[in-house]
Amino acid sequence: MPEDKFDYKKLGLMMGLEIHQQLDSQTKLFCRCPNSLTDKQPERKIYRRLRPTQSELGEIDRAAYEESQRNLQFVYEAYNHHTCLVEADEEPPAKLNQEAVDISIILASLMNMKVVDEFHTMRKQVIDGSNTSGFQRTGILATDGYVETEFGNVTIETLGLEEDAARRIGEEEGKIVFRLDRLGIPLAEITTSPDMHHPEQVKQVAYQLGQILRSTRVKRGLGTIRQDLNISIREGARIEVKGVQDLELMPTIVENEVQRQLNLIDIANTLKERNAEVETKIYDVTEVFENTESKVVKSILAEDNSKVLAIRLRHFDGLIGREVQPGKRLGTEFSEHGKKMGVSGLFHTDELPNYGITQEEVDKVKSELDVTGDDAFILVAGPEEKAYNALQEVIKRAKQSLEGVPEETRRAQDNGNTEYMRPLPTASRMYVETDIPTEVIDPERVKRIASDLPELPVVKKERIQKEYSLSEELAEQLVQRNNADLFEEIKAELPSMDATKIASDIVSTIRDLKRDGQDVSLLNKDVLVEIFALVNDDVIPAAKTEVIFKDACNGISPEESVKKNNLEKLSDETISAGINEIVEENKSMIVERKMGAMGPLMGKAMAKFQGKADGKTVSKLLTQEIQKIINS
Repeated sequence: MPEDKFDYKKLGLMMGLEIHQQLDSQTKLFCRCPNSLTDKQPERKIYRRLRPTQSELGEIDRAAYEESQRNLQFVYEAYNHHTCLVEADEEPPAKLNQEAVDISIILASLMNMKVVDEFHTMRKQVIDGSNTSGFQRTGILATDGYVETEFGNVTIETLGLEEDAARRIGEEEGKIVFRLDRLGIPLAEITTSPDMHHPEQVKQVAYQLGQILRSTRVKRGLGTIRQDLNISIREGARIEVKGVQDLELMPTIVENEVQRQLNLIDIANTLKERNAEVETKIYDVTEVFENTESKVVKSILAEDNSKVLAIRLRHFDGLIGREVQPGKRLGTEFSEHGKKMGVSGLFHTDELPNYGITQEEVDKVKSELDVTGDDAFILVAGPEEKAYNALQEVIKRAKQSLEGVPEETRRAQDNGNTEYMRPLPTASRMYVETDIPTEVIDPERVKRIASDLPELPVVKKERIQKEYSLSEELAEQLVQRNNADLFEEIKAELPSMDATKIASDIVSTIRDLKRDGQDVSLLNKDVLVEIFALVNDDVIPAAKTEVIFKDACNGISPEESVKKNNLEKLSDETISAGINEIVEENKSMIVERKMGAMGPLMGKAMAKFQGKADGKTVSKLLTQEIQKIINS
């Protein structure tokens, strides 16, 4: 393990994981629509606008409020068969999907959790448009579990069962387009306690939870699992990082976030020493840029009703350009907040003159705003209303910089950095779902399911590797691609068949055919058994299975494929006669090279038999004939 970048214990590092995994049930969670996505063209569209609502205590969630300020219209693409009135929020939800409950109980048992006696469905307010109703249905199914790591046990706080959000398709001016085929797919939400204190520990826990999920009936592939990471240090704040997909990148994300929080704390301390102040007055400085040569500003001002607006920040000079993450500055964070309001141009004194903005224009803005000494200013260019709203967000973020680290939801980036998404949601966004009755979970049901748990992938890999004498790589690939059970079912029907040949074809041949665009869905267990039986019964050489696999993808039976391609294996008599001919023609080579002639003659023999003879058989018979000549 590499040397730690920080003293994490001293800093009070705390981390927790949230994993959202789609479950592979037949139907969705609260309707009987199929649990699958579609590439078909939508058959109708629904138009909505959403707004935040008050909780029972009269509170409005801050994240929902900020999102509502964007005043977006949401377009929902729907279908006749993949979606219904439940997804459109035009019909009450159906009864909870019991298959999804059973899968969740399996997960709970594998994580040593206590399943609840009653499942209560709640409404969690969602205002980003990803749900037509403005809320997500969710509930807690199990609590108080754990997984083991070399750093100690990590508590699994809750296992939730909830509906997935709609699929975001695109965005245009003032509108976001969603597709409803994903809305309602059952989703398991695993939440750990914030009791991880080292970057490597969170990677270990994510790996173990991934192993547990892969042992059950969960969906595979892009977009079926989402991981969020909560990070805080003692003097900082809790940050939720969304979309942490790469396990290897997790420690880097943690390190960069710790560095970001330390830098923000340092900036806040400097601002306090300077008695810095964030002023709320917004100035119109458009006239300064009437004849600007800045291509960026000029193109924005060419749009109707566009302005250049500015704010003054007392004693902020030199700090807006201070780095907080690798390659990202405090000004970047201001910009990320402002750009949520739809503007593209944001400039500050620590980076000016630049972007075609001259020193003369900078001096004029300073004069207009009475910027002196170590004061700073920020400019935003765009349509007047958007520019004004953007600066309001920048003012809010600048005020937070006086305090240190604001609680936020941020998005993971491929380089290990993060970017601002929205404020951290508050508890006021959760309330009771009145359309769904409480689900009583019988303890006997839990016991029955817990008595027959699936084998964890790491255990399965070690077992099949040892039991079938497979290489570690083959065993791992069978498990990773969820083909270990298929392999064992085929081997059970053909016990004398070479296990490595079966595993190699399942792992490599089928993968290559899929990459070539072949319909590998036709290669079911029965077809594969039929193909491998041809090898096992000595009808075809083992090397010819790929030809039959490809034909099977096009609806041609293994028997027809053998005839079509003339694949039947040569008899031992025919092989022996052919070898005798080759040996007779190359006697002088054998006398000269002895067993050194084996390689060249083996090549001649395999070419002569054109793949219709098994290599082991050819090698055996050729060796015998060469030794006869050597010994004569």
